[in-house]
Order: sequence, then C-alpha cells, then structure tokens
Amino acid sequence: MSDGHAEERPEYDPTEPEPPAREPPLRSTAPQGEYTTGQVATGFAIAIVGLALTFGLALLLA
Repeated sequence: MSDGHAEERPEYDPTEPEPPAREPPLRSTAPQGEYTTGQVATGFAIAIVGLALTFGLALLLA
C-alpha cells in the first residue's frame, strides 16, 4: 500500500534497537491552540449552568 510518504520517512528496522535519527512526520497530534478570554468565559458559564442544573434538580427532587 503506497501512501506517498515513503520518501519522507526514515528507514526503520524493528529488529534494530536503535531508533531512527529523527521521528517520522506521520500521525503527529495537533498542537493545543490558545483559547481567547471569551471562549474561556463561555466554557465556564456552560459548566456552571450544567452543575447548577445537575445539583439543583437533584436537591429539588430529593
């Protein structure tokens, strides 16, 4: 199966204990982006509303 990345990846032999000199570029995770203050405030407000509903309903029904 050819994925077009063969020329970018270093050769790796699984029987060799020494890893390649550089990491293969494939399947790297995306870096975490910075959040704006507005996004943090929105997330915090949603969390507070969710907690209030969860515990508020539980206390009202108890």
